[in-house]
Amino acid sequence: MGAAGIEHGIGEILQGNVRPGGLMILSWPEAAFFRVVSGEPAMTVIPNMLVTGTLALLLSAAYAVCAIGFPHRKGGPLAMMLLALGMLLFGGGLFPPVLALLLGLAARRIRAPKSWWARERRTGLRRLFGRAWGWIFALCALAWLALFPGLNLLDYALGVESPGLTVTIIVAALGTLALAVVSAYAHDAPGTL
Repeated sequence: MGAAGIEHGIGEILQGNVRPGGLMILSWPEAAFFRVVSGEPAMTVIPNMLVTGTLALLLSAAYAVCAIGFPHRKGGPLAMMLLALGMLLFGGGLFPPVLALLLGLAARRIRAPKSWWARERRTGLRRLFGRAWGWIFALCALAWLALFPGLNLLDYALGVESPGLTVTIIVAALGTLALAVVSAYAHDAPGTL
């Protein structure tokens, strides 16, 4: 999500020292590569695209560092959520900051006891999810790569633009993300493996 916010910021920086038309903006309004995603919508409370893009880039890079290096530390998940809010307000896109916020919420449970899975009577289900964690995570990563840059590449290079395909990939990305979180909890629950 940090990388997606950085991509938004670069598009805004390239627009230069101009005033946006309102609260809602497009990060890449004229770029053919981003046509399939409607120019990458975002929002900003700053009346300058260059400043907005710079803040989006910095906040998104900070989010990526925090999400990779500190989600398990005290204050790490809160920092992730605050940075996600900053990404939303300052040009980091719409979808990436919302997901970044949800990931921060999930990170709050990293060190928490996995009591639900520990009490789960169907240990077979817990073991299945716990053992499948790596595969589910790999599928999740592939689904997100299919979303971006996959959809953009299909449209730009091959002219493939299908709303049904887009919705299918979005559902797959969100569904596998939810499964990855659940299976990670199952993997970490006592007595699973």
